[in-house]
This record gives sequence, C-alpha cells and structure tokens, in this order.
Amino acid sequence: MTGPAPLPDQPLEQDPPLPETRPHLGHALASEWTKMVSVRSTLWTLGALVLLVVGIGLLAVGETDDPTGLTNPPHTAAAVFGLLVGQVAVIVLGVLTVTSEYATGLIRTTLTAAPDRARVLTAKYLVFSAVAFTVVSASVAVVGIASMIVVTGPEAHQTAGEWLAALAGCLYITLLGVLGLAIGAVVRHSAGAIAVMLGLVMLPPVVGGMLTMWESLTPLGNLVMRYNAPVAIMQMFGLPASEVGGLPGIWAQLALIVAVAGAAVAGSYAVVGRRDV
Repeated sequence: MTGPAPLPDQPLEQDPPLPETRPHLGHALASEWTKMVSVRSTLWTLGALVLLVVGIGLLAVGETDDPTGLTNPPHTAAAVFGLLVGQVAVIVLGVLTVTSEYATGLIRTTLTAAPDRARVLTAKYLVFSAVAFTVVSASVAVVGIASMIVVTGPEAHQTAGEWLAALAGCLYITLLGVLGLAIGAVVRHSAGAIAVMLGLVMLPPVVGGMLTMWESLTPLGNLVMRYNAPVAIMQMFGLPASEVGGLPGIWAQLALIVAVAGAAVAGSYAVVGRRDV
C-alpha cells in the first residue's frame, strides 16, 4: 500500500518589495523638527525668551504713570527691553541646535541615516529660523498690541513703517541665532560657540567706547559704536540707540548681519562637508 503522491513543489508567495523612496529635504526637515520639539533645551530657551520679552514689555507698559508717555516711540518699543536680554536665548538655541548632537554622539547616527551633510545642515537652518522668527515676532506682537490697548491719546501711533522696522528687528535677532548655529557647526562645542557669540554681541559697545579714549582710534571706535547688535535692535524698535551721531539706517544694519551670518553659514557648509563628523 503506497502513501499519497507528493505534492509538486510550489513557489512560496513573497510579499511585493517595498517601494524605495529617495531621501529629500522634506525628510530632513521632519527629522530636525522632531529633534527640536522633543528636547528640553527648546522649551527652556524659548520659554525664557517669551517670559523676558512679554513679561518685561508688559511691565514697561503697565508701570507707566502717564499712558501717553509711551506714545513718542512706537508701541513695539516696549519689547526692546526684554529683547536685549532675550536675544541670548535665541543665540543659545541656535548653538544647541547643532552642538547638542555632537555632545551626545547623535550626529553620527544622523549622518549615517542622511549622508548628504548639506541637506542636513540646510534643514537645521530652516527649522531653527522658522521657529525662532515665529516666537520672537509673536512675543513682540503681544507687547505691541498690549501697548496699543493701554496707551491712548492723539499722539498714540504705530505706522506701517514702524511695524516693518520691528519686523526687521525680529529678523535681526533670528539671524543672530543663525550665526550662532553656524559657529556651533564649526566649533562643535556648546560652551565655546556660546562664548564666541556672547563676545560678538556684548563686547563691541564696550570695545567701541574704549577705542574712543584715544584720538587716533576715535573714528574706529565710533564705527564700532554704530554697528553692533544692541544699537541695531534699539534702532529698529524706535529707541535712542547711541550718543554717537550719524547712525546708519536700519536696512544698513540688517544688511550687515545678513552678510556676516551668510559668510558664517557658507563657512559651516565648507567645514562640515570636509571633515569626518
């Protein structure tokens, strides 16, 4: 008695291959966005920025004895008191956007998953710039709207040009953070990059004042006193910025930071593209 005839060999059914998706900038943007919103440093730095700008700005508006006393400068001028300190938070966030990955070693995983370093760096710049500019602008808008509600009188104003200048100030502060990100990408060390940025932002007014003590260096000192971050920010928000005459226009100040940040960004692409990590 024979057993059942063996079944003919049948090919095993295989699942269709998964479609291959070519990596693009959108994937890098999604990755950088996930990193930014999932770390505590973003919450702390941006929270400090909002607290400083909105908190100090509302105090400046609410503690004015004469409500019409704030009508000479634009309504958004009250935000500058917090911005002069809050710019440090934007700079720190820009630095940490890249250096935190070097500190934890995550940068190796990032570059293994996305070998195109230019695309990774571009995504970092775009995500950081969008987040920083949005938060800074929203904080300034809250202060400006609060001032418009509190300040009354025939002289109360905020022209379209002054709103545009305030927007340029928000962009200026964002570009300071972009400069910090570029320096962080080159230095790869949080403390070192933050120290460099604080020196670039805080020291020029001091150095300019010291240079004016010598007659031969006075022209250079006056130039430094005119072109520096605190003076530019105060000028864009409509406050007296410097005792040195002949201040440049706000667009000249903005063009300078665009040129400096652009050169640093270009340098970061060159350096990151050449080294191993």
